[in-house]
Amino acid sequence: MRMSNRATAMLAVGLVGALAVAGCSKKSDDSGGASGDSGGGKKISVAFVPKLQGIPYFEAMNTGGQKAAQDLGIEWIYKGATTADPGAQTDIVKSLIQQKVDVLVVAPNDPDSMAPVLADAKAKGIHVMTSDTDAPNSVREVFVNQATADGIGKSLTDALMEKMGGKGKYAIVSCGQTAANLNSWIAVQKEYTAQKYPQAQIVDTVYAGEDEAKAVSMAKDLMNAHPDLTGLVGECTSSAPGVAKAVREAGKIGKVFTVGLGTPQAMKPYLADGSSSAAILWNVENLGYLTAWAGKQIADGKSFSAENNVGGGVGTVKYFADQKMLLLGDPLRITKDNVDQFNY
Repeated sequence: MRMSNRATAMLAVGLVGALAVAGCSKKSDDSGGASGDSGGGKKISVAFVPKLQGIPYFEAMNTGGQKAAQDLGIEWIYKGATTADPGAQTDIVKSLIQQKVDVLVVAPNDPDSMAPVLADAKAKGIHVMTSDTDAPNSVREVFVNQATADGIGKSLTDALMEKMGGKGKYAIVSCGQTAANLNSWIAVQKEYTAQKYPQAQIVDTVYAGEDEAKAVSMAKDLMNAHPDLTGLVGECTSSAPGVAKAVREAGKIGKVFTVGLGTPQAMKPYLADGSSSAAILWNVENLGYLTAWAGKQIADGKSFSAENNVGGGVGTVKYFADQKMLLLGDPLRITKDNVDQFNY
């Protein structure tokens, strides 16, 4: 049977409409995201700005963050300056604000100067966090803390005093003079030493930035200035191997004892020859994983529980609501006997 021209035209219009509906349906199906999508198929972006990029400690944090990104279906951005310079760090943070990342995480070199930058990020609708190092007077929503200042400060002091026999003079080679975490540990060391080891004395505290060579030089200067010095503390992952290397090069192994916040593989040769007695640290890769996990939590609008079951081998992590702080756990003492349990 032959159709009229009007009937043919109506059929064509109907077919076009049906195809359009089918096309829209297919497009809608394709835009559905995997876990971590924040709408429209876009993954949640969590950007971490370390104190500086390229040292083993923060590279290990990056490894943990990348693992979490794969597990959680988020985008992990790792971007830092090559020196521990507050100004350079601020420039990077500002560039990430311009990129409109979903979550901005900073380990600030200078918490006070970073605070207004984080406020600007929040005003632009970006979630803000700190990790490894806090900016307590900022608008950050959560601080991912590796261990308490009390735990770290006491662990460093006890490890050194065991070798010094609980008495004698020691000095501290720290890193950034404005780093809140390092300064909080030093405050604990001073108070704890005076309280528990009255025959021991901290004679000086110097600051080498995040420069290992400078830490070596400063440690040698301290030994020359205080001939009766029997202990050195390297307060960060560049000064810990620095003070040990200084003792080795000065030929004072067994005469001047050192401990520090050092990454395992960087400290391994010094633990082996006794120029370092112990490294106090934590699982740095787990810290990176926890940071990325926390970023996704706040981007998803989820609150933290008193105890949080975090994947990736991190385990249960406590949250302290009064401080808005997630705590990875207790510090670890790394020696020549367990150093090979860690591959960073």
